[in-house]
This record gives sequence, structure tokens and C-alpha cells, in this order.
Amino acid sequence: MEYAEYKELYNSLRTPEDLEKHKGRYDDRLLDTLYTQKTSREVKKRFYIVKQNTPRMLKEWRKGKTIMDLSTKYKFPPILTAMFIFQEDGTSKKDFWASINDPDSLEDPAVADEIREAIKYDIVYSPAANDRQRERGIWGEDLAHQWLDGQGVTYRTENDLRESGEEFTKTPDCLLDKPMMYKGHKICWVESKASFGDNTEFKYNSRKQLIPYTQLFGPGLVVYWVGCLDDLECPEDVYVSDISVLEERLEECP
Repeated sequence: MEYAEYKELYNSLRTPEDLEKHKGRYDDRLLDTLYTQKTSREVKKRFYIVKQNTPRMLKEWRKGKTIMDLSTKYKFPPILTAMFIFQEDGTSKKDFWASINDPDSLEDPAVADEIREAIKYDIVYSPAANDRQRERGIWGEDLAHQWLDGQGVTYRTENDLRESGEEFTKTPDCLLDKPMMYKGHKICWVESKASFGDNTEFKYNSRKQLIPYTQLFGPGLVVYWVGCLDDLECPEDVYVSDISVLEERLEECP
């Protein structure tokens, strides 16, 4: 995706309702992923700023403001807003998340209804959102396996390496049994990503995983299945693709 198009789409995703406006033009996984990445980044920036207001939030809640009212006021995801309020009121983090997974366990029916409403409108931190993110990860890894299996390319997964007793500080999703050629470049591993590869995500992945992979195993390929920017600046020995990689075939090294 070209940067200008990405930036316009990214900036337009301000609320969950904004996703509906783009349906049909963009893939649902792409929209969900971009909104999730944008929300989680904003949460990181504002987490402690909002947290400082939790005594005030609790007072407002006790005076009748709902969790959704406070979520809107403080521009913070509903479930995380509820978490701050509950913790300020003496609830442990473990008990809070237990109530998110089972609102019926709450003694106060009115509070349970508020939690259900927060869960309904929080498309990033709700149990259903966590399930979608997990399913996207599995979907991406399955595509990577199908792509390699379909070409008869053998590899070891993270589980394979763990079970073999080989100890590495970091392991890619697919460590090829022998190097292959991808678009004229030798690769030794394939990493599957169910996130969108924009500059922020790619730099983070490069620092935390991709560059260490090259130091351990040699050059490799990372695939952002829901999409990536066209002009990412790749570190040495790291190559990038999106779902169009399924149209490519690996070749034997000369």
C-alpha cells in the first residue's frame, strides 16, 4: 500500500463506527488490524496520563457517570477505563479480568450491565477482540505453512525447535531446512505477521525479532498478511512481502 493511501485510511479510523464506512473497499482484517494498532499505540502514549485521573474517575462513576461516559470523556478504551475504576475501588487486576470474561459473576446487576456495554463497544480489548487477534495469527501461520508445503520446502516451526532441544534466544515461525532463493535473494527463514507493516510496526519487529534472526540464522523473509507499506526501509538481509507472496515460488540456491 502506498503511504498516502495508508495515512489517509489510518487517520480516518477514529471510532469503531469508522470501520463500517470503509467496508467493501478494504478487507475486514486490514481495517480491524489498523484500528487495533492505532488504538494500542494511543493507549501507550496516554496510559499514565489517564491513570493519574483514576481517583476523579471513580468519584464521577459513583456519582452516576457510566463507564461509557467516562470512556468518551477521557478518550480511552471502555474496558481499560473500567479497569482503572475497578482497581481504584480496590478490585485486583485478576478479579477484574475475571469479571470481563464473566460479567454475570458481578453481584451488582447495574454494574454487570455497564461491563457488558463496555465489552460490546470495545473492539480492541474485549475477549472477542482477543480471539480475533489470535485467529489472525493462526490464519497467517497457516498461510505460511501452506505456501511452503505447496512447494515442497521443508522447515522447522518454533514448536519443532523447542521439542528438538535446540536452544535459541529467538526463533522464527519457519526455519528452512536449507536456504532458498526468493526473488534473487537467499533466505533461511520465514516470519509470519498478522499485523500491518507500517513504519512503526516494522521498526519494532526489526529491532525485537528480524535483525536478531539474521544474526542467528542468516537472511530471511517477513510476510505481513494483512498488508504493508510499499517503501519500507529494510535492514540488511531482511526482505518483506504481503499476501501477494502466495504468487511467488522459491527456488533452489545455485
